[in-house]
Amino acid sequence: MPKMVLTHSVVDVERWLAGKSERAATIGPYATDVTDHVAADGTNQIAITADIHDVPGLETMLASPPADTLAAMERHGVIPPITIYIEK
Repeated sequence: MPKMVLTHSVVDVERWLAGKSERAATIGPYATDVTDHVAADGTNQIAITADIHDVPGLETMLASPPADTLAAMERHGVIPPITIYIEK
């Protein structure tokens, strides 16, 4: 099962961390072991790691997020662009 690392900036790290369970539920259909990471330097850069069991599904969802996912991203303070790394 390949691993994924997803990075982006957020408006406020604490606001973003408060959305952890909603974020895991959004990624859950495509991946397991969803883990949030914050920058050690205190900046607003974050990362999410996960073990992907549906790479095409995740890539499709991230390329064209459904309305509920876009709304969650806004609530969590996500600042595009989102960079996605997938283990090969």
